[in-house]
Amino acid sequence: MDISGTAPGAPFPQTATLIRGSPDLSVALAQPEVTPGRTNQVTLQLINDGEVDIGTPQNRDAVTTARNVRLTAEADNSPLKVETGTLALGAVTENRPRDVPLAVSVPNGTEAGNYELEIDVEYSYTSQLSGGVSYDKEATTTLHVDVEVTDDPRFKIVDVTTDAQVGDRGTLEATLKNIGATAAYDATVALESSSAGLSLGQRASDAARVGSISPGETVTIPYDASFTPTAPTRQYAISGQVSFDTPDGIPHVDQGLSAGVTPLDEQTFALEDVESTLRVGEDGEITGTVVNTGPVAADNVVIQYTGSTGNIIPIEQSAAVGSLDAGESTAFTLPISVGGEAESGLRTVDFAVQYRNDGGEARVYNEVAVNAEVAPERDSFSVAIENQTIEADGSRTIEVTVTNNLGEPASDLEARLFANDPLETGDTDTGYVQSLDAGESTTMTFDLTTTGSATPGSTYPISLDFRYDDADGDSQLSDTYRVPITVTPSEGGGLPLPVIFVAALVVGTVGLIVYRRRQ
Repeated sequence: MDISGTAPGAPFPQTATLIRGSPDLSVALAQPEVTPGRTNQVTLQLINDGEVDIGTPQNRDAVTTARNVRLTAEADNSPLKVETGTLALGAVTENRPRDVPLAVSVPNGTEAGNYELEIDVEYSYTSQLSGGVSYDKEATTTLHVDVEVTDDPRFKIVDVTTDAQVGDRGTLEATLKNIGATAAYDATVALESSSAGLSLGQRASDAARVGSISPGETVTIPYDASFTPTAPTRQYAISGQVSFDTPDGIPHVDQGLSAGVTPLDEQTFALEDVESTLRVGEDGEITGTVVNTGPVAADNVVIQYTGSTGNIIPIEQSAAVGSLDAGESTAFTLPISVGGEAESGLRTVDFAVQYRNDGGEARVYNEVAVNAEVAPERDSFSVAIENQTIEADGSRTIEVTVTNNLGEPASDLEARLFANDPLETGDTDTGYVQSLDAGESTTMTFDLTTTGSATPGSTYPISLDFRYDDADGDSQLSDTYRVPITVTPSEGGGLPLPVIFVAALVVGTVGLIVYRRRQ
């Protein structure tokens, strides 16, 4: 290069030695192969084999170093395109070559063969150093390097599908096509998930051996896939590579496979049209309709009670309803008992839906809760007496209408009447009925009398209780029921005995006083 025009540069350390030289840059490409149909990454090596015209070896770096190096690559007169712009590389010395990554796009259909890249390198350097004064120059050199478009097998993922749902596992199927010009042998396809929400196999990646793949052939490869319960329904990125042997038996790896896959929505269920016959202290039912809200069919569907409230006791823990297609619904009934200490009102009752997926694996959907009304406690039986009166110093037969409010049949029902002075029970103080269905009524008769101390117009209580066998055959004793009885004057018209007794006492006393005065 011409060094006749000199320009003073930054002063170097004082030296009496004259040094004159220049950089000598070249490029090399260790792996020149590129593949059609993608952007290939190739690595140039920029080498400096500087020249020293005058000087000693100890000072040669002063004139052989290329500073502020800028490199621009182009692929003129070829279908290839260099995607990388101008690169600033800093200094390039003789003992430290620089690796330069380039992105080279090769269109599909590009014929195999060698294609030239033109490399323009701009830099500055010190051409001469003498007496502590440097002479700097700028230079541009154009270099050339060949890349080789190969006809090796190359691959593309053309489709990815999965039947796996969010929160479940299933099969991911990747369809791979050999878009190269030659066959691949002993091929292994490795895929890797880029998200924690998707696992392939037991980890984030999995590999499958597929054998040979001819040019233009497609193969569909199954992988075990699972999505976490918190994974959103979106597309998940998958990357991969194909390891294979070329027709010449040379091992090769085709990297850069990429695709996306979207899971099915989480399997969900809903409980609708829920009704409750629950009541404090009684057995009842929660009924409703279970709907498979999708997105796929579910087998062996079971409705399970999962609540932990101590006063809500499932008589049966679950109710099976069979298989449900997506969108299909069916009725369910779950018998539940409510303890006597429970409070009435609207209650939230937790349920779960157990089912089996398409692979026969048991799954549970827990996000199900219903509101159920718990009615207040009621008497096991109700009693009614149409005529609640009795004459003073009289007796009568009373008819008691008994209604079963248990919500279940009562058998061997025995009623007993109790009374306190001035009321007394007669010979018939018990009643019996063999069976009384829920809601059914019967009439029982009892004898009742009044003693002489009963005051007309006063009200006195009588009591009844019931002993019976419940639907499970267990003997039960009911609460005591009190009914008011009013005493009325006797129909004979005479004064009641208490009144006559008081009157006689008054008359006797007056007579005694008159007699004594006459004495």
